[in-house]
Amino acid sequence: MERYVRLLFTFFCFVIFLKGSAQSLLDDEQSVLKEFQDTDAPSERYDVFFHSVNRYNVNSAYDWLDTVKVYLANAEKTNDTLATRLYLLMEAQLYNDLGEYDKSTALAKDLFDVKESLDVEARNKVLDVLDDNYANLQLYDKQIQIRKVKRELGITNNVAFYDIYANLGLYRKAWQQYAQEVKPTIADNDSYGLAKYHSKMGSYLFLDDSAPTAIRELNKAKGYLNVYLNDISVQRTEDDIFETELLSAKIDGDIAKCHVKMGEYETAIPLLESSIEVLKASPNNADRSDVVENTLFLAEANLQLEKFATAKKFLDMEFENINIDQTIKRNSLLAAYYDKTENFKNASLYYKRNERIKDSLAQKQANLIRQQLVTVVGNEDNQNTQRIIDEQKRINELARNELKAQDERINLVFISLIFTLMGFAGLVYAYLKSIKNQRLIAEQKHIIENALVEKDSLLKEIHHRVKNNLQMVSSLLSLQTKNTRSKAAIEALEEGKSRVKAMALIHQKLYQNDDLSVIEMQGYIESLINSVQSVYKKGGHNISITIDAEGTELDIDRAIPFGLILNELVSNSFKYAFPESDENGKIYIHLRKNGDQGYFEYTDNGVGLSEETDEHTNSSMGLRLINRLVNQLQSKLNIDRDADGVRFWFNFS
Repeated sequence: MERYVRLLFTFFCFVIFLKGSAQSLLDDEQSVLKEFQDTDAPSERYDVFFHSVNRYNVNSAYDWLDTVKVYLANAEKTNDTLATRLYLLMEAQLYNDLGEYDKSTALAKDLFDVKESLDVEARNKVLDVLDDNYANLQLYDKQIQIRKVKRELGITNNVAFYDIYANLGLYRKAWQQYAQEVKPTIADNDSYGLAKYHSKMGSYLFLDDSAPTAIRELNKAKGYLNVYLNDISVQRTEDDIFETELLSAKIDGDIAKCHVKMGEYETAIPLLESSIEVLKASPNNADRSDVVENTLFLAEANLQLEKFATAKKFLDMEFENINIDQTIKRNSLLAAYYDKTENFKNASLYYKRNERIKDSLAQKQANLIRQQLVTVVGNEDNQNTQRIIDEQKRINELARNELKAQDERINLVFISLIFTLMGFAGLVYAYLKSIKNQRLIAEQKHIIENALVEKDSLLKEIHHRVKNNLQMVSSLLSLQTKNTRSKAAIEALEEGKSRVKAMALIHQKLYQNDDLSVIEMQGYIESLINSVQSVYKKGGHNISITIDAEGTELDIDRAIPFGLILNELVSNSFKYAFPESDENGKIYIHLRKNGDQGYFEYTDNGVGLSEETDEHTNSSMGLRLINRLVNQLQSKLNIDRDADGVRFWFNFS
């Protein structure tokens, strides 16, 4: 019996603990509305309303609207003009959030007429509400007028017209203007700004049916956002963290929609689900529209994977403020669902619904003109409304007094403990912050070091593959030589093979070097001459070759032309300079580079170039190639002829 009593007592304690925890969580969730109601000054209530991270986390916009109307009525009774206008601005924002854009526009237009009496922030809010209302009402001419007013008032945020182009379906023009107007305003070290820029670019590219290109932009946005999150030098407020989470969720959703477009449904589904969960918490109309859009794409992905029950669940969801395009998409998906489940009657019904919607779009312009007539009136409070307001005020006052009394009792119990723990908590926080910063620094250093190693490895691999590909070309030329009987064709193929080997040597030297930016020319020239000698097996082995290029290094842009020039000169010497005997043949190669100035000289003591053969020589492919390569080095080839051979030389920078 005693054991059962102990168990019962433990159970009751556990229930009381859960109740206290649940009440504590509920109090935390209601803190925004409670803070709004506990604040006395209208300007402070304005700050709580517009600067809260998420005012709709617990209380709906309707709850807020009822509360704001109570304060608005009191302000009007006391003839407090400033307070009345602040509450009217809050009411206009609430109607905007509820999708009642006509009512919101009527209130905002009245405030716009007296905008000079508002401070800068409130005036900007009025313009933003009107801007968003006109966009949702598709009154783009009026939206453009608001943008012009913003520019005249010196407001730099959201004054371009790229989003209007996007609303009109001109997505290519939208991202082109967005790139022109926004990219130059973003600093190179502004990771968050670059993340927003590439996210918007990816969104426009997706709408322009360029899903693969859009994914590249969106992955750039994701990368910049990760850099921003890992930057320990940036201090972030709770608002900053919330906005960052929303941006990350939007990017994930857009990436997922691209995957759906490309038929990669399994990849898209988890990204869409996580994106929807985060975006649901946003009070922003655009984010709520993204929730609808992402849910429809989630239904499409499940439908394509033949998960019919899951797809139907998403299609049956009730959405607020679903637009025409989204309604058409949902009807199309429902029709496809009923087609796949062989309920052709229902499928036909949804196909017909879409046809009726598309027919009605032809009258859209006339409807928009009629909509403009609706935005003239606001709501007047009658006697019933006043009675409800008074009753609500009394209930709010009782609730406020009860909460204050509860807070005072809790404070009396815990105040001594709080002061005792504050010092210790500060020390612990500083210690943990220090450890976290050290860990982040070490992780970033490790990431940078790994990235550098990976970059070098990739570059070496690239040069290695290029060298292998060039060797493959050389081997193919060799095979072609064996299958060719024409002596002239064989010589041409051998020359081509020699030139390919000269370029392959460059890439071989690069991936063998620790420094991938330059090539040590002494060793390269020696390897090149050995390669040329292997091509001309019957000549060139008795020639004395002197190479004077020790310590000279060239980058790849200069090394490749030099390699090809040397290949032609040495090949010509082996073939033509010593027709009778190469016993006393000599070749001298000199290459120097000091700072920005360089000098190259090549001589041999062969038969030289006679005047009679000059015309033939100038027309040969080898010399024409040398001249073009020298021009590529921004220089001019000089040739000296004498009885002792020939000399080629030129300066370069």
